[in-house]
Amino acid sequence: MAAKANITAGMVVIGDEILSGRTQDVNVATVARFLVPFGIDLLEVRIVPDLEPEIVAVVNALRARYTYVFTTGGIGPTHDDITADAIGKAFGLPVEHHPEAMAMLAKRYQPGEFNESRRRMARTPKGATLIRNPISVAPGFQIGNVFVMAGVPKIMQAMLDDVATKLERGIPVITVSLKMRLPEGAIAAELKEIQDRYPELSIGSYPFFADLGAATQRAGSAGTTLVVRGRDHGKVNEAADAIVKMGRNLGVEAERDSPANG
Repeated sequence: MAAKANITAGMVVIGDEILSGRTQDVNVATVARFLVPFGIDLLEVRIVPDLEPEIVAVVNALRARYTYVFTTGGIGPTHDDITADAIGKAFGLPVEHHPEAMAMLAKRYQPGEFNESRRRMARTPKGATLIRNPISVAPGFQIGNVFVMAGVPKIMQAMLDDVATKLERGIPVITVSLKMRLPEGAIAAELKEIQDRYPELSIGSYPFFADLGAATQRAGSAGTTLVVRGRDHGKVNEAADAIVKMGRNLGVEAERDSPANG
């Protein structure tokens, strides 16, 4: 089956602890990197509190807009783990104990330890399929185009192995990076001309500074990393060549990485 040209994704990060700054999210970067070889573009990320109406609203908005939606957080055993109920409400489905999840979790605990709180981790909207969790057993789940995963980074990352078997593949993005010892302001006009010639590509500009310790940045210490991204190998390389030529015209030689997916 041929790869599709436009497969997109949104992501919902759920948790008061993220919004308060108590916990630093790393799951967005993990999911974004995971999707690259599938040719799936992560186009939007929302962070929402542990409030059911907020979760319902954002999940419904993103699942209508993108091919896939990934959520992280809120599927544990405590009172504030309300993601399963919110996803059920978003789809208009009852939430119930999934028989397979119940069986898996029951095996994990000693007799008498599989209490009602732990049974909460087996609850999914009716009709959901499970996402395997090889670390702590408690599964995530998929309903429609929404994949619901744990918030703990190590567990979420482990769940992605199972998610990978459920995704369609798009056309991978090709990336070329070039480092140039010129500040952004010196190349902005010429760079815009190149972008205008290749509207199907994304050309990003990211400044950097030489490590001078506590010293004041001196002239010539500033530079720019330019990242060309697109799905047409030929166009990506043409634009990269144009950037190299631009640098030479301005008196510097760009350091160019090899093309890669990403």
